[in-house]
Amino acid sequence: MDIGVVLQCTPPAARVIDLARRAETYGFSHVWTFDSHILWEEPYVIYSKILDETRKVIIGPMVTNPATRDITVTASVFATLNEMYGNRTVIGIGRGDSAVRVTNGKPVSVAELRQAVVDLKGLVNGEAIEYNGNSLRLPWAGTSRTDVYVAAYGPKVLALTGEVGDGFILQLADPVITEWTIKAVRDAAAAAGRNPDDIYICVAAPAYVTDGSPEELAHARDQLRWFGGMVGNHVADIVERYGETGSGVPQALTDYIKERKGYDYNHHGKASNDHTDFVPDEIIDRFCIIGPPAEQVRRIEELEALGVDQFAVYLQHDDKDATLASYGAKVIPAIHDHVLATS
Repeated sequence: MDIGVVLQCTPPAARVIDLARRAETYGFSHVWTFDSHILWEEPYVIYSKILDETRKVIIGPMVTNPATRDITVTASVFATLNEMYGNRTVIGIGRGDSAVRVTNGKPVSVAELRQAVVDLKGLVNGEAIEYNGNSLRLPWAGTSRTDVYVAAYGPKVLALTGEVGDGFILQLADPVITEWTIKAVRDAAAAAGRNPDDIYICVAAPAYVTDGSPEELAHARDQLRWFGGMVGNHVADIVERYGETGSGVPQALTDYIKERKGYDYNHHGKASNDHTDFVPDEIIDRFCIIGPPAEQVRRIEELEALGVDQFAVYLQHDDKDATLASYGAKVIPAIHDHVLATS
C-alpha cells in the first residue's frame, strides 16, 4: 500500500520543499499539495523544485479544478514536468472549493468536470483532443504519462469517477463511507465497461500520532477539527443539491453538518479555524486517524482491506516533523510486505 503526504504551500516555500524531501526519505511514495493560489503560494512552481530535490516521489495537486485552471495550461505544466523529471506526476481534480470560492466563483458542473477529466487525460498523455472546435495536442509530449484522479463525495461525481477517472480521491478515512464510495465508483466503472480494479483508490485524511493518553487525544482532536469543517463544505453542497435524504449518501456523512453556520476561507485548512465548532469529536475520530503507531497501522490496514491503494496523510497540525518521523520509523515499515533474504 502506498503512503502519501498532503502539504499546504504556506510560505516559506523552502519549508514545503524540505517536508517533501524528508517525506521521501521516510518512505512516503507521494507528495500532494493543496491548490488554492490566493490562500497559499502557487504550487505548480514549487513542484519543479520538489522534483529537482527528490528521486522517486510522485507529486500532484489535491486537488486542482477546471474553473481556475485552464486544462490546456495544466496539461502543458505536467507534461513539461514529466519531460524534465521522468513521469513523476499525478493530477487530482475536482469541481472546485477554496480556490474558486475565495474569488466569488462557483464550482464547475458535473458535466464540465467530466469533460475536463477526459480532455486532461488525453492532452497530458500526448493524445489529440477536440477543444473549442479545434483538434489540439502537445506535439512534444508523446512520452508524457500522468494519471488523473477525481475527488468526489456525491453520487454523480462518484459515477463519473468510475466512468472516466484513472483514480478516486476520498478526503476522509471513515470505513463506512469509504466502503460506500468505493462501491459506487466501482459499480460505475463496471457499468461503463471498465475493469473496476483498474481505478486507483486514494483515501486522504489527517493523521496525528499520540502516546495513547486521553490528554494527547484531546489535543489531537482540537488540532484536526478543521478537517471536519473542510469536508462539511462539500457535504453542504450535496445536501443543497439532493436534500438530506435524497442523495443516497450515508447519514454518517450528512448528519453532522446540521449545526453548520457558514465557513470562513481565511481559516481554511488551519488548526486554528474557529468556524468548526459544529464538528463533534466522533466525526474527528472517524474521519481522521488518531493514536499511537499501532492504531495508525490498524486503521490503514482496515482501509486497505476495503480496497484502498494509498493513504495520504494531511499534515496540517502542530506536529508535522514528529508525524513524518513516526510514520517513517514505525508505520510505513509495518504495512509494507516483508521479504526474507533466505528461506
